[in-house]
Amino acid sequence: MNGQKRTAIKQALSASSGRENISINGWVRSLRRGKEVSFAALNDGSCFASLQVVINPDLPDYDEVTRAGTGACLAVQGDLVESPASGQRWELLAKAVTIVGGADDSYPLQKKRHSFEFLRSIAHLRPRSNSFGAVFRLRSALSYAVHTFFQQRGFVHVHTPIITANDCEGAGEMFRVTTLDPEAPPRQNGAIDWSQDFFGDRTGLTVSGQLQGELFATAFSDIYTFGPTFRAENSNTSRHASEFWMIEPEIAFADLTDNCQLAEDFMRYLVNYALEHCHEDLDFFDQRIEKGLIDKLKDLAAAEFKTISYTEAIDLLQKSGREFEFPVVWGNDLQSEHERYLTEQVFNGPVFVVDYPKQIKAFYMRLNDDQKTVAAMDLLVPRVGEIIGGSQREERFDVLQARMKAQGIEPESLDWYLDIRRWGSCPHAGFGLGFERLLMYLTGMENIRDVIPFPRTPGHARY
Repeated sequence: MNGQKRTAIKQALSASSGRENISINGWVRSLRRGKEVSFAALNDGSCFASLQVVINPDLPDYDEVTRAGTGACLAVQGDLVESPASGQRWELLAKAVTIVGGADDSYPLQKKRHSFEFLRSIAHLRPRSNSFGAVFRLRSALSYAVHTFFQQRGFVHVHTPIITANDCEGAGEMFRVTTLDPEAPPRQNGAIDWSQDFFGDRTGLTVSGQLQGELFATAFSDIYTFGPTFRAENSNTSRHASEFWMIEPEIAFADLTDNCQLAEDFMRYLVNYALEHCHEDLDFFDQRIEKGLIDKLKDLAAAEFKTISYTEAIDLLQKSGREFEFPVVWGNDLQSEHERYLTEQVFNGPVFVVDYPKQIKAFYMRLNDDQKTVAAMDLLVPRVGEIIGGSQREERFDVLQARMKAQGIEPESLDWYLDIRRWGSCPHAGFGLGFERLLMYLTGMENIRDVIPFPRTPGHARY
């Protein structure tokens, strides 16, 4: 701004020695005005800590600068010197301060601690708070880690479509994408004529990139997708959002065991990455959000990942003597309370549950020889339950076609998906990891709305 290169506060605080005449820009977290000297805590988002700026009365515009207020944006030139105060090594002795953008007393983020519920109501400002600064720095770091993990292993990154004519999960909870007049859509035989729509078909926002990812796996062997997915589910729970990000690898020439190993390696890598590269922000979460968080993550990184079948899991739950809210019956899906009991009381660590009943799983999962179960897997972790879900995919044309018909899916509607079973089919597998679910686990945050920049939930799409 003044021709001098800006020094990030993270860089200044990690300096090995003092420096003269550096330029720092940032936002005021707090300002203490005194007769002899004033102190401003300045933060630029590059790290959790703020840099203390010492402002002496002989500074030009001292009165105006020291009344800038919390939230104001300042540009400061000065000397980085050792601080006599405890808890900080460096402070900036200001030589010149410019108010880049002022802030009056109505600025919502004053010194008092605010509830997460209040901060959600000002999502455009909450990144400036300590909690959300830490959340979104961690989110950025882990996004990089996702790509690093797969790129180091030779995976090809695939951008799968956001607009699709296919519902991967078969749940029918898709947001519709259309240019038809909602007041008077064209009709044929009483039904909406989707052939006249923009894409000539009934389309919506994707719930998963898996089906398209499978196509690329049969050409590149190992691929992954990492992008936004959407669910039009009218749910207001702390674990559901209408828009969220999914990581979905697909691996060719692989079975369920290979899939579980990849999921274990991936989860362990991400946890270790956070511990190694995000320790300052994790310290905050450990102290303020979830006591014992860092120990929890270290335990997971060092843990042995066990594997049991769904049938064995049901048997353990039925013999536990525990009264569960949801009944434990073979053929019903496991609930969060069941998953946490297994990870926290039985195994005291992560566990894969495999081979689920076919009637509760998707059509594309490989049918096992018993004709009752499919080669599905869920990775369960303590305190959360399921964090990764996946399967070996059904590579046999006839079996896949029969499964589709059994679940009321017209094979003709997914002829392109069946084609890779017609020509050059091979065993392949994959899984999905909800990025926000991972971030909730790594931060201790209890609401998915607090780990995504601008949450989309029923009735809320303001920003």
